[in-house]
Amino acid sequence: MGMHRLLRAAALWLPPLLLMALIFALSATPGDGGDHGLAYVLSRKIGHFVGYALLFGLWWRALRTRLSPRTAAGAALAISVAYAVSDELHQLTVDGRTGTPRDVVIDTAGAAAAAAAALILRRRVQSPA
Repeated sequence: MGMHRLLRAAALWLPPLLLMALIFALSATPGDGGDHGLAYVLSRKIGHFVGYALLFGLWWRALRTRLSPRTAAGAALAISVAYAVSDELHQLTVDGRTGTPRDVVIDTAGAAAAAAAALILRRRVQSPA
């Protein structure tokens, strides 16, 4: 594999893996056990939604180089949801943290919203009105 191809492959496949590593690292941070206000909780939930929307987008971008756009979207969504589940299971092992099905739902909603937006925008770009 030439250097150019290697760099292109790294530019596609490294970002979703790095985001997954960041999510893992953030999940490994022990909780402080404090009672936080509504703004804090909402910002965390929005972070879940946006983070997993971004994770979907990065995986979709990489997978489209190997799969059809629809198949890539399904695979990227599956990877994102599976990672959301594994992230919540991981949090069960971290002091002061809890893994919750609610966060998996929020993560899945973010990834699904990104999937819908990506496919709708792609269809509009391919066939302008």
